[in-house]
Amino acid sequence: MVTKKLALGLKAGAVALAVSVATAALAKDVTISVWAGGSTQADSYRTEAIEIAADILEREAKIQGEELNITVEGKLFNDGWDNFKQAVTLAGESGTAPNIIVTSHADIAPWSQAGLIRPIEDYIDQDAWPVNQVYDNLIEIASYNGQLWGMPQDAESRPFFFWRPHMKAIGYSDADIDALPEKVKNGEYTLYNVIEDAKKIQDKGLVEKGKGFSPRVSNGPDYWQFYQSFGGQLKDTQTGQLIFDKQAMTDMYQFFVDAAEMGVTSKTHLGADWNQWYSEVANGKAATWHGGTWHYKRYTGKEGLDDFFGNIQFTLIPSGNDKGRANTITHPLVYLVSNTGTDDDAAIAAQLIAIASEPRLNSLHAIKSAHLGIGSEQANVDLYANDQWATEATERLLVNANAMPNHTEFGQYWQIMYKGLESAWTGQKSVADAVSGVESELASALGDNIQIR
Repeated sequence: MVTKKLALGLKAGAVALAVSVATAALAKDVTISVWAGGSTQADSYRTEAIEIAADILEREAKIQGEELNITVEGKLFNDGWDNFKQAVTLAGESGTAPNIIVTSHADIAPWSQAGLIRPIEDYIDQDAWPVNQVYDNLIEIASYNGQLWGMPQDAESRPFFFWRPHMKAIGYSDADIDALPEKVKNGEYTLYNVIEDAKKIQDKGLVEKGKGFSPRVSNGPDYWQFYQSFGGQLKDTQTGQLIFDKQAMTDMYQFFVDAAEMGVTSKTHLGADWNQWYSEVANGKAATWHGGTWHYKRYTGKEGLDDFFGNIQFTLIPSGNDKGRANTITHPLVYLVSNTGTDDDAAIAAQLIAIASEPRLNSLHAIKSAHLGIGSEQANVDLYANDQWATEATERLLVNANAMPNHTEFGQYWQIMYKGLESAWTGQKSVADAVSGVESELASALGDNIQIR
């Protein structure tokens, strides 16, 4: 009888053998290409960590009496996710995809179905270091159909933010503001409390009309958080089907309509300029807003916010009603191994990914780019542990985070949901008509892939 532990041991041995064979067969020269989507120079460790890992693997091979020279060809893409995904897909079709792809976890379902990527669990031991210290919820996010397809490259979360001085101006004490994260988590402070306070702040003339509540200005995973705030579920874990909860979607759309009608946000807010938005939220020209943990780097850097913690409080996204819950979504990028090259190439690529996932290496990326770590042991890395933002955001947000589901049809659901939200928010349709339109479109487009409740 082959136990799970023995099976993993055999798998690990097979990987070691594959690497050994690869080093012998390819002699002195192995080229591993890495493409990272959605990445600027602040995210350079998405590729540089693989370069460092290559150096480590070469040194390990040398100690074992083997000669292995790995050339890493890294490329950062920052011209839009659609362009990046199209480039990867076209390269895959022509057999020239990079060996390692750094992309959204949402690509796992369609790309695994298309045969573009290989399950990384075929090449690494999940019970061994450093994989065994990666957060379970991130491992789950990197899995699909019972297989581990990739390794989390980073983590993040999408919190709610409050401008502290404005909250104090309407009667909150420092102690009250410090208590907000727990009150939000417990459902004692809701989204409707947010817009009530936003209106008070506007009425005092502290921010301009329409700046009391400043949501993100374009589509993004963030808006699924508000669906969950009103009790919406994304996927049926038993059937694997997506879920469209009409009441939760109605309540979520209605919240944004109510915020616009109160005047704390604008009917024309969606599509606003991102640079202007960043400047406003980082300098007290907006009272409340939601965004990403990585925004910390922008606020304290380009936007010139000197005292982040003295000016800003952050929490989970508040619940919307008693059916919902406070929540946050993490949308981690993942390292994926493509089908390019031989199985030996894939084995080396997977080993490089595993090394790059070690706490000290991953912390370089996390702190440089203001992302969050992927594993529990990063709390023991001084660079990470001594960073107040990384530590507090990890403890307050990441442990409570869930993610959009890995499902081949989720991207289509996402676009339909946002189109409906936009039509209600801008007043093109009533909330009821917008939800009805979404229901009809989902039923037609997704069929048995979605439950309509």
